Amino acid sequence: MNTRIYKVTPEALPDILTACRDLLSRGELVAFPTETVYGLGGNGLDQEAARKIYEAKGRPSDNPLILHIGKKEMLYPYVTEVPEKAERLMEAFWPGPLTIILNKAPSVPYTTSGGLDTIAFRFPSHPVANALLKGLEFPVAAPSANLSGRPSTTRGSHVIEDLDGRIAAIIDDGDVPIGVESTIVDLTQDPPVLLRPGFISLEELKKVVGEVLVDPAVQNQNIISHSQVVDHPKAPGMKYRHYAPKAPVTIVSGPEDKVAEAIRNRADASTGILTVDEHVKAYPEGVVLSVGSSKAPETIIHNLFDVLRRFDETGVHKIYAEDLTKEDSTGAVMNRLLKSAGGNFVLWDEL
Repeated sequence: MNTRIYKVTPEALPDILTACRDLLSRGELVAFPTETVYGLGGNGLDQEAARKIYEAKGRPSDNPLILHIGKKEMLYPYVTEVPEKAERLMEAFWPGPLTIILNKAPSVPYTTSGGLDTIAFRFPSHPVANALLKGLEFPVAAPSANLSGRPSTTRGSHVIEDLDGRIAAIIDDGDVPIGVESTIVDLTQDPPVLLRPGFISLEELKKVVGEVLVDPAVQNQNIISHSQVVDHPKAPGMKYRHYAPKAPVTIVSGPEDKVAEAIRNRADASTGILTVDEHVKAYPEGVVLSVGSSKAPETIIHNLFDVLRRFDETGVHKIYAEDLTKEDSTGAVMNRLLKSAGGNFVLWDEL
């Protein structure tokens, strides 16, 4: 397939949006930027478009897709009810990096919902995504625009690397602002349940709706063994290994000096080391990449996927990652890092 790559400029954007809306309306796939990561979009009401998404990503078909809309009103025809707490969360965080799960209407095909009677919705705030979606009469199913299992795409170049030749078009608008996927909350039960941490923290959710439970899959460090009992995941990323670079990742936890010493003792020139700015000098050998500053947690959120992809470019054979729990106020970074490591989390004296 010949993938059209559209580089966004103010002058070109209107024509880009017209062309991509036409492709989506004809059942084709278009990758586009959001404020979180790039999305791989297809008509969410078209079973064939959903099938194309799974095929392009190499994604298991029981992994549900998220429907993206350009205005809040587009939600209501595709769900059976909207609880009051859902209304409050939409008012507080839409447009923005929040996904809510509700019971779906019959018009939403099971190919889009991963075979479930529930469906996830998001109203992104990125100006390109917002403009694209507002001009459509249907919701757009859009998982992250990467090959299944690989780190999510936060740059247009990442999308081109993974999906060029697999889809109809890519809208390249450079870097995205946030860098991790949206927070996902299940509102088909009360209290609501956090299924995936993201830029919007658990504490922020609680300020709006009160009690919010946390799904065990979020809390469990052993991602692989826990995933084996999640037969029907309600949200993307609950069942399968995700965000993984080519080299195996091991997360090392403990006192900073002990972690650094344990990693140094096992590092050579072909070892990748994922750390923060403040610790780079602790590692004289290996391919040392920083995800940002512990004094600016938003930089770590923004850079995580990019750094995991950069390790692939270096050809390292193994990667040691520092435990970033202390730097991770939202829980989103460690959630993704643990999945990239397949739950391979050790204490410094176990390495």
